[in-house]
Amino acid sequence: MRRNLFLFFCLLPLTLRAQQPTAKPQSKPQLEKPATVAPAPPLTLEDAIRLGLENNYGIRLARRDEQIADNNVTRGNAGQLPQLNGNFTRTFNRNNVRQQLGTQDPRIANGAQSNLFNTNVALNWTVFDGLGMFIAYDRLEALRSQQRQVTRATVQQTVADITDAYYAVVREAGRTRSFEEALTIGQQRIDLTQARVDVGLSAKVEVLTARVDFNADRSALIQQQEALASAKIQLNTLLGRTPRIDFQPTDSIVVARSLDLGVVAEQLRQQNPRLQQARLGIDVATYDRRLVRASRFPQIGLTTGYGLNRNINGAAFFGTQLATNVSRVYGLNYGVVASVPIFDGFNRRRLEQNARVAEEQSRLSLEQTQLQLDAELEQAYVQYRNRLQLLELEEDNILLTRQNVAIALERYRLGLLTPLVLREAQRTQLDAEIRLLDIRFQAKQAETVLRRLSGELVQEVGQ
Repeated sequence: MRRNLFLFFCLLPLTLRAQQPTAKPQSKPQLEKPATVAPAPPLTLEDAIRLGLENNYGIRLARRDEQIADNNVTRGNAGQLPQLNGNFTRTFNRNNVRQQLGTQDPRIANGAQSNLFNTNVALNWTVFDGLGMFIAYDRLEALRSQQRQVTRATVQQTVADITDAYYAVVREAGRTRSFEEALTIGQQRIDLTQARVDVGLSAKVEVLTARVDFNADRSALIQQQEALASAKIQLNTLLGRTPRIDFQPTDSIVVARSLDLGVVAEQLRQQNPRLQQARLGIDVATYDRRLVRASRFPQIGLTTGYGLNRNINGAAFFGTQLATNVSRVYGLNYGVVASVPIFDGFNRRRLEQNARVAEEQSRLSLEQTQLQLDAELEQAYVQYRNRLQLLELEEDNILLTRQNVAIALERYRLGLLTPLVLREAQRTQLDAEIRLLDIRFQAKQAETVLRRLSGELVQEVGQ
């Protein structure tokens, strides 16, 4: 009896391999894959960021705002340049005139025509307004710098979003491969079980159970393919292109493991665009207050011009004689215009008080922004360090689960393991692979947040 059992277990692998070609077709359910579909084009993270910087609507709108801010920084907009205007007037009149002096007979002119022609060139130039024009120019430059920081912050956030969306596609693609590997193992289980049933070593219920588990894995794969398609649509939207464009990510999730909290905090204080924007907000508020104060000083301006005035009056009486009077005046005029504010109902004092309050609000906003950024930094760094520890643990764990599945599959092939134990080993490996992908993705997210807060993610808007 012992010799027969020994020969049975030795010949069992050969028997199983011999039975596999004769297995019934319905015992090998496969996912249908269209053979005519062309492979999706590859897409690297660098290409994705380049497309996003070119096409993303948020960045394009921010750059238009920056262009407007650049156009506003001129000496003329600050009031430092003179204003030159040309004027032209041409009017025609048809009047009925009746004049009477004392008891004399009235003098009447019906339908008398007259016309007026007036043209001049006038120049006005403010030469002193309490230095308000220079303050206004500095304020325009501060607004331009502030808008540039807004654009830079938009670029930083968009690049971070594109990075997260790209690695989300990588994660979902990895999950899809894990489910496909689970299907491969499930198919092997069906083949082995069917072969054992054919030689009378197992009951048919084991084959049915293996097919049920296989169908469950197929259902999970279909759901995972939907998640992958959704991740690709989200990335395409960020890239400003048609959502249905298919692609294949080529970059893997590689997490940097040497980020230092002190270095990142120092870079945040020096380079973070949100912090720089809040600091420039204080400068703008200070210029607004100085502009209100400058309005208290006298304003002195120069004016000059050259004009021509011609009047043709068809109802002019010389004694009792009706005649047409033509007058023409032309020449140069010039002078000085001065305006001294004396009393305006205390409105300037009210405006200056409000400007001081706005300046204090800007300082409070800077402190609030600093506190928020410090909190985001601490939270991201804690998550970063914890995810690195979990990543090391899961990287070691995935090796164990893969080795466990290989041993379990071989033992099941030899008839030394039950289907339930094999299924449990298979699920353990799938769960471990999904956990590893999730932890790696979360660690990369934390790294991206740290680089965005430090201003290192995109050093220059033009890159």
